[in-house]
Amino acid sequence: MLCFLRGMAFIPFLLVTWSPAAFIVSYVVAVLSGHVNPFLPYISDTGTTPPESGIFGFMINFSAFLGAATMYTRYKIVEKQNQTSYFSTPVFNLVSLVLGLVGCIGMGIVANFQELAVPVVHDGGALLAFVCGVVYTLLQSIISYKSCPQWNSLSTCRIRMAISAVSSAAVIPMIACASLISITKLEWNPKEKDYVYHVVSAICEWTVAFGFIFYFLTFIYDFQSVTLRISTEINGDV
Repeated sequence: MLCFLRGMAFIPFLLVTWSPAAFIVSYVVAVLSGHVNPFLPYISDTGTTPPESGIFGFMINFSAFLGAATMYTRYKIVEKQNQTSYFSTPVFNLVSLVLGLVGCIGMGIVANFQELAVPVVHDGGALLAFVCGVVYTLLQSIISYKSCPQWNSLSTCRIRMAISAVSSAAVIPMIACASLISITKLEWNPKEKDYVYHVVSAICEWTVAFGFIFYFLTFIYDFQSVTLRISTEINGDV
């Protein structure tokens, strides 16, 4: 049986296949439409102008939903594991979930408020998505180490921490360089004074985004042994 069809593994599998598809499809449409420069646009640049804005908004909204579903399922998995063999305070797991969900809300804001139309709201959503997302991966990496070796292999813990470290290292220059750019626009000329800031922040943005994707890819194995049950109860006379 395919690994992503076992248990709840289909949730992170959908997340790690749908999200890059959202980025790539929006990028291809934006480039073919002549709306962005093919060389290192921001992710949001590829979802600013119609028709790609509609594609970007729809696909990123669904990615945010899949991200929230993945994080909540992961929260329940850790909660159950922690009841079986205590390795971490439950508050730590809860804080991780809350930060992750806030990051998903940030993704929804990015999807629905284009950067040229409402840049302040868009940038605020992007900041929430990236910062909360990076902190979420760090906290989950710590939880993984705490639950090792009973619930996670050492190699998985190292991979998660490595991805978290790279994402953390990239998010700082991303924010710093983006804050130094004086104007929000789609077309850039290499001779412009802010061009270097744009290139550095764009590289870091794509690095962090795909860091999230690879991180959630490591959840697929954990989700294979999880089942979802929905029970319905009707109280009172029928």
